[in-house]
Amino acid sequence: MSKRLKIGLFGFGVVGQGLYDIIKTKNLNIEIVKIAIKDPTKKRSLPADLFTTDREEILNNPDINTVVELINDTEAAFEIVSRALSTGRNVVSASKKMVATYLEELIALQQHHGTSLLYEASVCGSIPIIRNLEEYYDNELLHSISGIFNGSSNFVLSKGYNDNLDYDAALKEAQDLGFAETDPTSDVGGYDAKYKLVIAAAHAYGIVVKPEDVLNIGIQTLSANDLKYAREKRLKIKLVPVAKELDEQNVAMFVLPKFVNENEFLYNVDYEYNCVTVQAAFADQQFFYGKGAGGHPTGSAVLSDIAALRYDYQYEYKKAKLRTDLKFTNDIELNVYLRYEDEALVDVLNFIHIHERFYSDSYKFVLGKIGLQDLIANQQRISDNKAFVAFADQLTGVSLASALKHNLEVI
Repeated sequence: MSKRLKIGLFGFGVVGQGLYDIIKTKNLNIEIVKIAIKDPTKKRSLPADLFTTDREEILNNPDINTVVELINDTEAAFEIVSRALSTGRNVVSASKKMVATYLEELIALQQHHGTSLLYEASVCGSIPIIRNLEEYYDNELLHSISGIFNGSSNFVLSKGYNDNLDYDAALKEAQDLGFAETDPTSDVGGYDAKYKLVIAAAHAYGIVVKPEDVLNIGIQTLSANDLKYAREKRLKIKLVPVAKELDEQNVAMFVLPKFVNENEFLYNVDYEYNCVTVQAAFADQQFFYGKGAGGHPTGSAVLSDIAALRYDYQYEYKKAKLRTDLKFTNDIELNVYLRYEDEALVDVLNFIHIHERFYSDSYKFVLGKIGLQDLIANQQRISDNKAFVAFADQLTGVSLASALKHNLEVI
């Protein structure tokens, strides 16, 4: 039998309002007792006595047994969530940066206090990927997970490719429509996708990785020449997070723009939509598609987690118990496209092999194999030179670095 949930809600923005709208249409034995907000002067659609600016009214209220956290402040969110878990309350969160940054601590808090933290809405909005990784794929060997995890950057790329808008115009339209923030760095720089990848990988492979250890290169330097190259090759450019098991010991993770061909699922995922592709040993390739943002889509994912708490559901982090031999590595090689101006950049990146090279007065690029560690070491230089890097291969082309592979074979 389900139990009655009395909720303290932190945040009443787009997602909070969307959640409230959905709850009103359902009979789920759920009551929102109090809503904590930052701005008391903002006009609200609900009675004033439902709101508070004092978080203690929720955290110290013995009647509230469930906390829902939907705010943008990472440190404040962690403090709220950790206090709630420590005082016997279950929590639902949509804060991907907070969850990714503090995942190890959050897992420990749940285990120590016997409480549950669910965060389906933090990864790809309405797409139920975390629960599927945790439950459906719990005994499945996963070769890779990848996809389009950020709708804002995908909107910009789709506008550039499909509608011939330049980067600045496409970004402005995304901002005008509310798909991108005033400061779009997290979205177009690949940070948002990286946080989501870190969370997904914890359930896919049982490894907890700090976000700062994962390479992310975004689309800020995308040019008309890059889009022209893609069109000529009948390819599209997507910002793609990748987690790939390389062998029985190593998992690689990165976020890069990627050239995708028309035979790939990602090719037809345009504008603000998200997708996740799971490549499994037995289930083969499976594809999840849906809206990754917005009040009602994300609110539906939050509600799904709330509903699961009525039956005391919690993540078991099953892969962490099953796959204790796996570790994260950046010692990999992959094929990339590099559009650049400064010849010295090509030299310092130390390409293992260059397959193709093109020069003109206005456009220069190389295609070749490179070590991910060389991209990491020169990430700032790539940014300073306004160069554009894209993954130019299938995931099967990602391999352990030759030196590491040799060492493992010797052992």
